[in-house]
Amino acid sequence: MTYVLLLLGFVLLIKGADYFVEGASKLAQLMRVSPLLIGLTIVAFGTSAPEATVSIIAALEGSSEVAIGNVVGSNIFNITFILGVTAIVFPLTVHSDTVRKEIPFALLASLALLLLISDMQLQQAELNLITRTEGLVLLLFFAVFLYYVFEMARNNRSQMDEVPPGTENVSLGKNLVFTIGGLAAVVFGGDLVVDNSTQIALSLGMSETLVGLTIVAVGTSLPELVTSITAALKKQSEIALGNIVGSNIFNIFFVLGASATIYPLSVDSKIFLDMWLMVILTCLLLIFSRSQYKISKLEGAILATIYIVYLVYIIFRN
Repeated sequence: MTYVLLLLGFVLLIKGADYFVEGASKLAQLMRVSPLLIGLTIVAFGTSAPEATVSIIAALEGSSEVAIGNVVGSNIFNITFILGVTAIVFPLTVHSDTVRKEIPFALLASLALLLLISDMQLQQAELNLITRTEGLVLLLFFAVFLYYVFEMARNNRSQMDEVPPGTENVSLGKNLVFTIGGLAAVVFGGDLVVDNSTQIALSLGMSETLVGLTIVAVGTSLPELVTSITAALKKQSEIALGNIVGSNIFNIFFVLGASATIYPLSVDSKIFLDMWLMVILTCLLLIFSRSQYKISKLEGAILATIYIVYLVYIIFRN
């Protein structure tokens, strides 16, 4: 039965992502906003639902290492493997606004988190801790990001006075159902894959630590992976890139902000290497994005390879 549920989870992920991207891109046309904006908001926040669920529940249970590790691990996986594989499938065109605003905002999120967890280094404190006040600061940053997104949406609409050609017969209700139903299938399918693959891995003798670092970390990012690849196959590169950048911003500012506000998060010293890697990878993404405003197949292969090397390292480290 476990294998049947695992297969069902993959089916829901793949078909759900197909409907989700289709509905979201049509909604972007109907609302006269760019697909990038939809990727940064609806798609990014929706596909980050598993990370939000895992981290907030972990915070409620006092498991701060799980809450922080899940976000940092997912963000590294997003930038390297997901973006890498997506670019290999279909090279991603990058808009100048993304290079000048959205990716630097993701870099700001990574640097802000690094500063907030460095209490021992910066203040000679006894332990590194993300306090409730710092959690509220992260949520404030998230509110600023939302304001920027809404302003961008308003400007987009003012520049597109008429509904784009070809959308006259597009149904708002139908595409809302596609978007919401597709997202629900993606999140539920991802949950089925994580739960059942974890059971199979434990029955085969894998340790819980290894399962957590590999299957659970990757599993909570499956919605982003499947959605981005589906968007690339449909030549919706703006949705694919917006999904990754928006998810990373959402994970740090909202997920960790909400988690720390619920319960202060103590920080394991081991996470600092992963944090620095996340900052460096975001800088690398910015460099790749500026090269002809495109992430090529070769650059995608480099990013995917970095994740495989990192995965081998964390397996041996733990």
